[in-house]
Amino acid sequence: MLLNKRSFWVRLGVPPLAMLVWSLLSATQVSSKLDEHWYKGNLHTHTINKGGDSSPDVVARWYKEHGYNFLVLSDHNYLTDPKGLNSIFAAEERFLLISGEEVTSGFEKKPVHVNAFKLHSTLPPIVGKSVLDTIQKNVDAILEAGGMPSLNHPNFRWAITPTELSQVRNLHLFEVFNGHPATNSFSGGTAPSLEEMWDIVLSAGNRIYGIAVDDAHVFKVFGPEHSNPGRGWVNVKARELSVEAILESLERGHFYSSTGVVLNDVRWLPKGLDIKIVPRKNDDRKYTTDFIGPGGKLLKRSFDNNPSYTLRPSELYVRAKVTSSDGEMAWVQPVFAR
Repeated sequence: MLLNKRSFWVRLGVPPLAMLVWSLLSATQVSSKLDEHWYKGNLHTHTINKGGDSSPDVVARWYKEHGYNFLVLSDHNYLTDPKGLNSIFAAEERFLLISGEEVTSGFEKKPVHVNAFKLHSTLPPIVGKSVLDTIQKNVDAILEAGGMPSLNHPNFRWAITPTELSQVRNLHLFEVFNGHPATNSFSGGTAPSLEEMWDIVLSAGNRIYGIAVDDAHVFKVFGPEHSNPGRGWVNVKARELSVEAILESLERGHFYSSTGVVLNDVRWLPKGLDIKIVPRKNDDRKYTTDFIGPGGKLLKRSFDNNPSYTLRPSELYVRAKVTSSDGEMAWVQPVFAR
């Protein structure tokens, strides 16, 4: 007859107090394995290999020295292999390079650029029969190669409409903010901003998450007219700093995107969001959190440093945008009703 764990240790003569200590230590070990941590990273930047002005080691060094935990070198139609760089710069739980490529295509002078994360070799771009077909064919090719696709700067040259983005299949990441000065992250004329585009796509029933990136090309001279590093990034909540864990959390939407706002924690609950904001030390900045739902509707505005929101039965999703009094922003990924 099988014995339960307690009777087994009793038969061996182990004292009850020792059993209790062992149980607590075991529980602590299990708990530590389940702990998640925050990792800051940039998913879109360039080197001299294609598009940038600096060598891969200079670019990797800039991000590591500025407190980033992971980086994707996404050169145009060229895979800059991070293996050699990781042998120099990678450090356990501190810094990691992830392979990537900006698959650079287009249709009738409209740029269609799709980032591919975790590639093993350069992936050639595909031109389809329309903008939508071009996006879809490149997304499909990235997935077939074992990578993760992310649509880059939809408003660059006003190439991609919300309707087209809404129809792309198997795409779960796009850039809600791009730091390049020519990519039109914000609205202009009748064209929606990338954030407004996001709500249109979400309201159509799609599950897609918005990342913020640098799209840095220039590391030798700095100024607002240059595509410099340090303008947009993601903070990913993951079990460890590894390629698999980071991409897994990106796919689940367990991250927030930022141009400067730092959050202490975010909890994506089954029916809502709970956020903790970190006020900077000796800083009097104030924060406004907008909880946004279908159609871009403002569901709630909070001025607390621990804002939260619970979905109502009629609401398809809720996401959050945190804005500081100096104009910095953070976009918290949506929670869906079902």
